[in-house]
Amino acid sequence: MDEHRRSDEREEPRVAESLLEDEADADEAAAHAEHQGQGDHEDGGHDHGGMHAGHEELFRRRFFVSTALSIPVLLYSETLQAWLGFSVPTFPGSEWINPVFAVLVFAYGGVPFLEMAVPELRERSPGMMTLISMAITVAFVYSLASVVVPTASTFFWELVTLVDVMLLGHWIEMRSVRRASSALDELAQLLPDTAERITEDGDTEEVPVDDLSEGDLVLVRPGANVPADGVVEEGDSDVNEAMITGESKPVSKDPGDEVIGGTVNGDGSLRVRIEATGEETTLAGIMRLVEEAQQSESQTQVLADRAAGWLFYVAVAAAAVTAVVWSVAVAFDARVVERVVTVLVIACPHALGLAIPLVVAINTSLAARNGMLVRDRIAMEQARELDTIVFDKTGTLTKGEQGVVGVATVEDVDEEEALALAAAVEGDSEHMIAQAIRDAASDRGVTTPDARAFEAIKGRGVRARVDGELVHVGGPNLLSQLEIEPPERIEAFADDAGENAQTVVYLVREDEVLAAFALADVIRDESRRAVAALQELGVEVAMLTGDSEDVARAVADELDVGTYFAEVLPEDKDTKITRLQEEGKLVAMVGDGVNDAPALTRADVGIAIGSGTDVAVQSADVILVQNDPLDVVRLVKLSRASYRKMQENLVWAAGYNVFAIPLAAGVLAPVGILLSPAVGALLMSLSTVIVAINAQFLRRVDLSLPSLPGVAVTRESRPTGS
Repeated sequence: MDEHRRSDEREEPRVAESLLEDEADADEAAAHAEHQGQGDHEDGGHDHGGMHAGHEELFRRRFFVSTALSIPVLLYSETLQAWLGFSVPTFPGSEWINPVFAVLVFAYGGVPFLEMAVPELRERSPGMMTLISMAITVAFVYSLASVVVPTASTFFWELVTLVDVMLLGHWIEMRSVRRASSALDELAQLLPDTAERITEDGDTEEVPVDDLSEGDLVLVRPGANVPADGVVEEGDSDVNEAMITGESKPVSKDPGDEVIGGTVNGDGSLRVRIEATGEETTLAGIMRLVEEAQQSESQTQVLADRAAGWLFYVAVAAAAVTAVVWSVAVAFDARVVERVVTVLVIACPHALGLAIPLVVAINTSLAARNGMLVRDRIAMEQARELDTIVFDKTGTLTKGEQGVVGVATVEDVDEEEALALAAAVEGDSEHMIAQAIRDAASDRGVTTPDARAFEAIKGRGVRARVDGELVHVGGPNLLSQLEIEPPERIEAFADDAGENAQTVVYLVREDEVLAAFALADVIRDESRRAVAALQELGVEVAMLTGDSEDVARAVADELDVGTYFAEVLPEDKDTKITRLQEEGKLVAMVGDGVNDAPALTRADVGIAIGSGTDVAVQSADVILVQNDPLDVVRLVKLSRASYRKMQENLVWAAGYNVFAIPLAAGVLAPVGILLSPAVGALLMSLSTVIVAINAQFLRRVDLSLPSLPGVAVTRESRPTGS
């Protein structure tokens, strides 16, 4: 159940989107040693795309040099001269142009493939490099033999074009992978190089961001990036956090609000007290999570790697059969070697090797840009198969804070007037009920009158004078002390609220009950949309809470959640997950607290809300940067879309070989259709390009969600291609 849980428990996690994983043995592959240093930052910082940039530069350079060296071979090829109807002048020694330049092309452009096949052979795990090496080695040896045995036809132009096309294909792939796996580079670029630190005398000094310490006060000018995590001490502004949280709208920041390093300040000037620097910042944590995701292995990638190994044996067998059949049919000659080489070229699992890593890399990047940080890719793949998602109630489906969920008033008082009076009386109170009433008044845009002579009544409520009248706000104990009874309609409202485990407070003016307010943990509007959307996707939604049966039932009914577990002790949460799994369900758990950590670990997919504790985050496979249950829906949709794209690529890559290998072997030779090695290499590279383009279409997946009637859209997915 948990064997996929921790990527750091694997013996040697690898970068899943790297197509040259077996080439990365620097001790064995001189080619890798050559470009390894090119991919590293000089300062030793994070540069996840550096390795891919190094591979890209290696193949780009060798492609252009090899292509230039191939031109004389092509010009002096008698076969091409006959096909294209041209001729070139000859001179003494011109017969050596083809073998000499072909040897140069093989040594510079072809030998790296041989070097990179060594680890595959040593590990007895033949794959792409072994197949390419076999093809070009056969072509090279046969071509040199043709020089010694003049009666044999030459093979030089096919050899150089084969090497050139292979180099071109690798260059295109490395460029695609580097671009797709640039999430870490993009994140690293969010942090500015310098910051303006405010000195004790009030002046500012420009210092490197690395020199900032906890407790430093920095000035963030309009339009500048916040240099590190901190708290606003002075100023107000709107900060763009889209690159970190996925929130499309700028977030208002006032004194006391937290800001995240790497976010972009708006029009206002802020003075920020630094609370975290370096590896302790939110951005650094996100980068670590993204890196973990990029190093975790994909189940589908394992299948693709295994298929590449099988393809090697299929290719060798097909080549052997081809050699035998053609030798019997036409005797052993150059045509037999040409068929064998073409079979080996066609069988190269280039497209197969690209099919999964590129999709996974794009998937990780899209997830990060939409506020989902994937720590374990296997979990990301499993999300498509989830049939039950269990949400912790408090702080996940609800806001984890008291809010006004209902108001009842006497006939001659409307709700806005009642809220205005209650908010005025509660204006000086720090109690969470007071805050809830003030927030409700603020949300409705109610103007609050002035209150005087505020006084807290211990255990009963508060009172103050508003417009000269004595006004009380409090619970049932207040009514008992004042010895008054509420009107029938308010009493009925209070009874209903009590049955739903809601807290009721009364508004009393001059011994007359004017209104009653029902308070409860406020359900997020996003939760309603998330539950409905998941159910539409065919996923069952369940709820887990330590609250009473009445509270759990009320929230479940409100959200239309059919399964809920109430009065669950923290240590028993994971047993509920186990129970669902024993019913044969693939279960995800969504939570944010320390007591959710065991359940997050137990679940097939653990999803932590971004504001959750470090323990919860470290126990999860996926972290939602925003406190937004809708991101769970986006996670499922992205997982399903990514899997479809993987399957399409696998079908194309493997299906291509199913049809191409027999064609290369010459099954259509009786009707005059034969593939040369160069054409075989071209078709193989075309397959690779098609797979790469198909993977890029994943960027266009629609992660937006429809609104429910009467429910405001508080956040929407940003365009995935941005």
